[in-house]
Amino acid sequence: MQAILAVTIPFFALVLAGYLAARRHVLPESAIPGLNAFVLYFALPCMLFRFGNATPVFELLNPVAFGVWLLAALLIVLVTIAFSLNKRVGLKDASFGALVAAFPNTGFMGLPLLAALLGPVATAPMMTTMLVDLFVTSSLCLALASAAGAAQDHGAGARAALVRALRGAVSNPLPWAIALGAASSAVGFKLTGPLEVIVRLLADAATPVALFTIGAVLFRAGQHAHHRTAPADFVPVALVKLALHPLLVFALALAARSLGLPLTGLQVVVLTLTAALPSASNVSLLAERFGADNGRVARIIMTSTVLAFVSFTTLAWLFGVQPGG
Repeated sequence: MQAILAVTIPFFALVLAGYLAARRHVLPESAIPGLNAFVLYFALPCMLFRFGNATPVFELLNPVAFGVWLLAALLIVLVTIAFSLNKRVGLKDASFGALVAAFPNTGFMGLPLLAALLGPVATAPMMTTMLVDLFVTSSLCLALASAAGAAQDHGAGARAALVRALRGAVSNPLPWAIALGAASSAVGFKLTGPLEVIVRLLADAATPVALFTIGAVLFRAGQHAHHRTAPADFVPVALVKLALHPLLVFALALAARSLGLPLTGLQVVVLTLTAALPSASNVSLLAERFGADNGRVARIIMTSTVLAFVSFTTLAWLFGVQPGG
């Protein structure tokens, strides 16, 4: 446990540092979008490219891992929407709740954290999960959110939202960075000279800046909440994210192995720990853009991030993870 804490404490401490910096106005709120853009468009794509370039392409595109993660995501979305709908939470807000229940903070936190815990071998299945979340999970939830007011349009609003969500996924630099890394790995291309140094420097900056940005984004989302949210409307969703999601992924992965499908024990651990990550912090920005209850979304993300320090660390310990071992 001590070895695991030596890895997880600094990661969550940097998130706390970002939150406190924004709360104390050391980091101006106007600077937060710039930090987010730096991570999303420069640092994180470089890190993903390096991971993809160093990974055999058939490990990166594992159809079994893809299927397990996709099925779990769809079930989590369905379950979360089903129990969230009430007089206070409509379809739009329930859909965004489902998105944060099924969409872990893989890019900003998970990739560097699990790479530190398990080594670079953990990155391949995680990048597979990112593709599912960016193209399928987020697109589905955004389409459902828009469908809330589209009944009178015979579904046209929902279809337009789905197209818009897919366009957003295609314009996201992260899948392209993964694809470029995979393609370069397939042909044996390696960066050299000054270009390799530039990519390495940007990739090395991704982890600390991303973690710091998570905290700042969480503070900003809380500040832009329109009203208070009852704990009954956000705590259960955070528990779905941290408990039901990893349990479901673990069960589906074990079922796949029992059927003889090619999924290693390490991949099962990686997929389960990925599901145990807190919710993706940038979903609060999406909720604000779509006019949803971003206060509820922010509280789900905040709760899952705070509780994940204990739940994720404990799960890694139960799996017998030995950093550097």
